Amino acid sequence: MTDFTSLPDLAVRALGGSVIAASDESFAEKENLLNPWPPAFSPETFGPKGQLYDGWETARRRGPGHDWALIRLGLPGRIMGVVIDTAWFKGNFPPHASVEACFAAGHPSPAGLATADWVEIVPKTPLKGDTAHALPARAPDRVFTHVRLNMFPDGGIARLRVHGHVVPDPEFLTGLTVDLAALENGARVVGCSDMFYSSPDNMLFPGLARNQAEGWETARRRDGGNDWAEIGLAAPGTILMAEIDTTNLKFNAPAEVRLTGIDGRGGADNRGFSWTILPRTPLRPDTRHRFRMATPEVTHVRLDIYPDGGISRLRLWGELSPETQRSLARSWDGYTRH
Repeated sequence: MTDFTSLPDLAVRALGGSVIAASDESFAEKENLLNPWPPAFSPETFGPKGQLYDGWETARRRGPGHDWALIRLGLPGRIMGVVIDTAWFKGNFPPHASVEACFAAGHPSPAGLATADWVEIVPKTPLKGDTAHALPARAPDRVFTHVRLNMFPDGGIARLRVHGHVVPDPEFLTGLTVDLAALENGARVVGCSDMFYSSPDNMLFPGLARNQAEGWETARRRDGGNDWAEIGLAAPGTILMAEIDTTNLKFNAPAEVRLTGIDGRGGADNRGFSWTILPRTPLRPDTRHRFRMATPEVTHVRLDIYPDGGISRLRLWGELSPETQRSLARSWDGYTRH
């Protein structure tokens, strides 16, 4: 895999991605392409249409043309690369595939996307069976909302991952109180001490975690230190309330938590974290904790947990300055006007 695979998957179902149309799904449903879990397989497990696959599989094409699937990204963003995974498809994978992308405002139907400005971001590329193909994308400076996966001529693909940088529409950030730590608003975990059980980015996902695996959990510490994660906020802002959620973490929640922040603009050291946002505070297991506060403008926040454990969700509700709002609008216009 290449470096872009560490970026969020803009298409994954857990972030709101959806396969809204496909040319064919005779053997296995198109929706499987965006499942968040690794592809599974049980040999000699047959249904009325044949062997069951955790992926998308089309009929054997006997005429001209090729099969395709149309995906609405869960989050708009700059696509840095895709992973086309043919896991478990060994005698029925497509020989080639390509990916196109477009930007479309609002909520267009598949028919409404027919006249969109489609850009080929991954050219027609040879595929192997039972293999995850990590392919860099063209046009990394443009924002896209939809992708079209083409396979030539037919066959099965288990997963499509679309990795990139979230670029939120400022219409839904300006003039509102927003979650500055939300992945969907452009926040990212930029560093952490440990991700043994699960990724710290999980804390920034939308909705409530359904189980322990959907939060961030570290290994047990034996060295007397503590675990931490550093979050680059969606934009510089003033934090008014923090939510620290340990739901589902009944025997492995941290004993205490601390939040510090820094304004990293102007070349300041983002790792100084000299401003205390929330002093060291006890936490309860399986509980959503909420704390009101008022901070200066910060760009990064450090979450320290003592000594280890898991956090289900982190929310940092706040406001953007007028200048930040104008800057986001200028950036959005630059990404979308091509």
